[in-house]
Amino acid sequence: MEKDMQILHHIRQNPFITQQELADLIGISRSAVAGYIAQLTKRGEIKGRAYVLRDEGMIACIGGANLDRKARGKQQVRLHSSNPVTIMESCGGVARNIAENLGRLGCNTSLITSVGEDKEGEWLLQETKKHGVHISQVWRLPTQRTGTYTALLDIDGEMVVSLANMDIYDTLTPEMFAEKWSHIAAAHVVFIDTNIPADCLAYIIERCREENILLFVDPVSSIKAKKLPQQLDGVEAILPNREEAELMAGMKITTIEECAEACRKIRERGVKHVIVTLGEEGIYYQSEDVEEHMLPYPTEVVDVTGAGDAFASGLLYGIVNGESFQRACRLGVAASALTLQTEQSVSPLLKAEQLELAVEQFEKER
Repeated sequence: MEKDMQILHHIRQNPFITQQELADLIGISRSAVAGYIAQLTKRGEIKGRAYVLRDEGMIACIGGANLDRKARGKQQVRLHSSNPVTIMESCGGVARNIAENLGRLGCNTSLITSVGEDKEGEWLLQETKKHGVHISQVWRLPTQRTGTYTALLDIDGEMVVSLANMDIYDTLTPEMFAEKWSHIAAAHVVFIDTNIPADCLAYIIERCREENILLFVDPVSSIKAKKLPQQLDGVEAILPNREEAELMAGMKITTIEECAEACRKIRERGVKHVIVTLGEEGIYYQSEDVEEHMLPYPTEVVDVTGAGDAFASGLLYGIVNGESFQRACRLGVAASALTLQTEQSVSPLLKAEQLELAVEQFEKER
């Protein structure tokens, strides 16, 4: 193997390897390594000081990673009183869930988020890493607590109240993302959720526009969607649910025709593709040239938690594998159907073969 190819091989294994470590592995001088790296950088094979490689089909997921707790009452919940409950803990956060889904689908995926130097943060990262997600770009902040989301459910499963402690994300700044930009810019696709501050969202959107990087955005909630800048030039696609789309378009959505109008209004802000998730009604997708209402695939619904994240994951899987937006949307719908069949936010049923089979079956039956 040629020396430059050996260097690329080792950098793929560890993008933060030093020039001296490369020299020791290959058996040449450090100055010779520096020369090869200069040539590789000039050729565009390497981007940035961290030696992050281009065109590896990587998806960088930026946003929330939380510890989710569900406390379910053993009897009807009584306010202002002690209630016996059963508690279940799981990994959560939109960006983290999507990163894990993509890892399960075999995609080269990196998570960029922040956690505290606490047991919750360590558990989140190790569980995420198990599924092949790169966690080297995560900030571990010693003075902050890892984000948590706690929901109290009544005996019938209806939510009584939820509590979110997400203060850790307020400490993120555009300068922090600038320091990681060589890693972000090397991704084939960047995904962001709106858990991060408004100035960070604006910074990432603008840089992706300037550098022609495919950027996908999940508004997360109607409240957090307000953090997005009015102009969204540079956003390849945005994935609101009905309520978030209503807020972004400034109108109610009660029919598919109104959904189409809302998508047009959102696209006027600069977004190329708008995909509105409509729960039991499926999704509505619109771009300049194409629009389609896709019904959900028939499936047994056990729990709706995580279905939206699964849709985004299937969509991104399709995009990095060269599918059209329409077929990528079908892969997203298939991923949602698989996730609806389990109580878990990230379904163990999610596999690339299962997605492809579901879409092929649907297309045969049309």
